Amino acid sequence: MARRAARDRSVRPASPMTVTVRDPLWNNVRLEPLAVRLVDTAAFQRLRYVRQLGLAYLVYPGATHTRFEHALGAYHLARQSLALLDERGELRGVPGDECAVVRAAALLHDVGHYPFSHALEEIGALHHEEVARPLVTAGPLAAALAESFGAGAPERVYALIRGQSDSPLQRLISGSLDLDKIEYLKRDAFMCGVPYGEIDVDRLINSLAVVDDPSTGRPAIGVREKGLSALESLLFAKYQMYRNVYWHHAVRSATAMYKRLVDAALRVGALDAPSLAGYTDEGLLHRLDSAQPSPLLARLRERRLYKRALECPAAEFDESAAEWVASDHALTAAAEDQLARELGLAPGEILLDYPAKTQMLGLDIPVLRRGGQVEQLTEAGLAGAINLPSLSQQLYRSARWLRVFVADRAPLPESALLALLQRPAEDVRRALAAGDALLG
Repeated sequence: MARRAARDRSVRPASPMTVTVRDPLWNNVRLEPLAVRLVDTAAFQRLRYVRQLGLAYLVYPGATHTRFEHALGAYHLARQSLALLDERGELRGVPGDECAVVRAAALLHDVGHYPFSHALEEIGALHHEEVARPLVTAGPLAAALAESFGAGAPERVYALIRGQSDSPLQRLISGSLDLDKIEYLKRDAFMCGVPYGEIDVDRLINSLAVVDDPSTGRPAIGVREKGLSALESLLFAKYQMYRNVYWHHAVRSATAMYKRLVDAALRVGALDAPSLAGYTDEGLLHRLDSAQPSPLLARLRERRLYKRALECPAAEFDESAAEWVASDHALTAAAEDQLARELGLAPGEILLDYPAKTQMLGLDIPVLRRGGQVEQLTEAGLAGAINLPSLSQQLYRSARWLRVFVADRAPLPESALLALLQRPAEDVRRALAAGDALLG
């Protein structure tokens, strides 16, 4: 019985040794005993089979890396950053176990992720950080954390993951400069084989500081003024990766097809929403294949992706236009079905796509100036530096495109489609309820 329990990785006792994992991006990643125990749980091991970039491997064949190695990389950067801050004496006011709790949060920040990255959140599935709550605060992960740091440790780790902790180190886990962002941009570019994710990581990490946040008066992670150029590299890398990889038209076509597949399966009961986060990538496709096989699934598996019938950058129309396509999936699906009827297509043969809003760079960054004063980076920018927030918004609107995909190329009324997509959501909803033609 004892031998069987020892083989059960979810209840494996903490290793007394530090383990070194070889990583193609960061070389040696050293895992402390608690990290080894957390990694050995079933919840964390599932991440080996959840691709970091979802369906991007259909465009970039090397993009098969997983949430597992990304999580190890985030943990590695947390160890490195905390060691540098400690070396400079900036952690003197931080509670004794806080650094270890932050390292655990960096390791576990993606443990609730769905198959194929963020796509299911776009159809209304619970946010992956909410999915992580029961995984972190109950079960083997919680037991390991509580044993190491006390009964409140699971909630402390989860608060960091959610960005709701009072810890002065919160921004290392969730914020404009979080280590997750630095790690995924570097790893994604490396694995895709593209030169877009170039970030001056060493400079950026060495520029981190614990400062008194001018917006709250409490200690928080900020950046030294000398690190602003590295912060610019982070912004440009994120823009280029969104434009060329994350929101590449073929990646978005595959993502739209996948979302339609899962949504259709949920609507007929072939899939159960609460169970989605328990699947691996291939596990979910296998479930779809057995429960609700369809031509759309066959096309996705064989990489016969839908083609662009219309595309337009967000910068070319009003900022609030077409947001219903990104945020109201039920309305979007109903509009797709009505458009298919009007255009003589089968249901699901025309798909509308507008990536969910993201932020190229947030405004929660205190900057430690060379003279010793701390200033908050705001929408007005910072004296003597590029206006990063303003530039961020411009880059974001040029990277985000509204698209219409169709199963097979055919002439479509582009001007009528574009006019429809820019109509307010309530107008579209009323037209659907009344049975009116959407294309007039």
